[in-house]
Order: sequence, then C-alpha cells, then structure tokens
Amino acid sequence: MTTVPTKAPQRAAAPPPDARHRRSARRPSERPNWVAGLTSVLWLVIVIVPIYWIVITSFKSQSNYYAENPLAPPGEPTLLNYRLVIESDFPRYFINSVIATLGAVVPAVLFSFMAAYAIVRSRARFLRWTNSLFLMGLAIPLQATVIPIYLIIIKLGLYDTLMALILPSIAFAIPLSVLILANFIRDVPKELFDSMRIDGASEQVTLWRLAFPLTRPAVVTVTVYNSLQIWNGFLLPLILTQSPDKRTLPLALWSFQGQYSINVPAVLASVVLTTLPILILYVVGRRQLLSGLTAGFGK
Repeated sequence: MTTVPTKAPQRAAAPPPDARHRRSARRPSERPNWVAGLTSVLWLVIVIVPIYWIVITSFKSQSNYYAENPLAPPGEPTLLNYRLVIESDFPRYFINSVIATLGAVVPAVLFSFMAAYAIVRSRARFLRWTNSLFLMGLAIPLQATVIPIYLIIIKLGLYDTLMALILPSIAFAIPLSVLILANFIRDVPKELFDSMRIDGASEQVTLWRLAFPLTRPAVVTVTVYNSLQIWNGFLLPLILTQSPDKRTLPLALWSFQGQYSINVPAVLASVVLTTLPILILYVVGRRQLLSGLTAGFGK
C-alpha cells in the first residue's frame, strides 16, 4: 500500500518591505482628525450664532425683543423694522453705495487688467518700473493719506460728491489688482500668445480673446474683493462727504444707529439690508471666486 505524500500548506508570501512601508505610512492619514473637526465645528458655531441672532432679531418687535429669549425665534414675526428702515431714506443711501462701488470697481479692474497685461507681455524697462510703483502702493495705508486726499479733493472742487469717493477708491484698488492679475497672466503659456501672433491677431484681440478668458477667475476674485472693500468703506465717506444725501450705507448705518440706538431690531434690520447685496454678489460669483482663490494659492 503506497501512501501519497501530502503537501505542506503553503504560507502566504510576505509582502515586500516597500509595500509594508507604504501600508504603515498610509494608516495614520486614514485616522479621523477629531481635534480639527471639533475646532471647525466650534468656529462654525462662533460665526453662525451672531448671524442667526441678527436675522431673527430683525423680525422681532421692540417690545418682544426685551421680553423674549434673545436666541429664540420670533413668536410674532413682523416686517415693521424693515419698513421703518426703508422709509428713513435707505434707498437713497443704497443707490449712493451702488454708484460709488460700480464707479470705482469697473474702471479699477479694467485698468488693472490692461496694466498687468502690458507689464507681463512687454519688455520695456519703463513698465518694470511701473510695476514697482504699483507694488509700492501696497505699502501705503489709507489712514496715512487721508489729509492729502482731503486737500486734493478740496482743490478739485469735488468735496461732498460721490466722485470724491470714487477717485481715491480707484487709486487704492489698483495696486493689489495689478499684482494678482499679473501673476495669473504670467502663468498663461507663451505658446498660446505666439500662436495668436502667428494667426495675425493684434495685441487688443489677444488681450480680450485669450488673456481675459483664461484669467476670468482672477478678474472675478479681484472684483469681489474690491467691491467688498469699497462697499464697506467708512473712512472716506466720513471725511469727504457732509450732506445726508451723499451718504453711503456704512455711514448711514452709523447715523441710523445713533438715531435709533434703543430700537435694536430696527438697527439690525438695516444691517441685514446692508449685507444682502454683498451676499448676492458672492452667491452669483462663488464658483469663479473659489477657483481664483484656489489657483492663487497653488501658484
């Protein structure tokens, strides 16, 4: 009787050392970061609670505001606070802010885009010195130029006008806009510009049909940032305007708060109405804004 030899069970082959190293190196990254998660949730609560309080309080009456819990939703929502704000010349202040913001942002972004294109594409030394001047503008704070700006506006006869707010806002929006847009245009491949030149396109055609579409996220980012800065500007309207019909929303909000300091729901209703345009602007251009910011950090 012959016996068939049984084979010993084969052991699984040990993974190579590099595979074990990759597996051990991958494990720590798969663990949840509880500290970062809790910190993010805490920061989210800190940001949302004041916004929630402002919104719900704007729908409360003055009597219910002092009688109810501050964080409780309004038992009897009312729009009387918004009606009071709108009847207090709020539309005029809103129109002034829109005119000042658009009148400053549109020329500043267009000029900055064309200047950035000229700085990147030209080889002239004069434009390099111009770029240095733009960079020097970033080091000059607004507070240090208030008195010179005030004297220049007086000499030009523009005091107490919206143009007195538009011109300085354009000057302070250009340096950072040129810096951001120049970095984006510089990253556009030179082969694309060469192909446009071979096809016989002029510099203007190359500027608006090639550079502008490729740098659109940066243009949107600069537009939103400058709009936010000018819309919330307080110092220039305070120094360069005097009459109530030339006030912008931040200055009107300050005077409205002084006039209705006891009526807290009405003051918060004016805050909500002041914030809505910026929120709508962010919702409309959030994709371009986020892509521009992400590309900027990647560069």
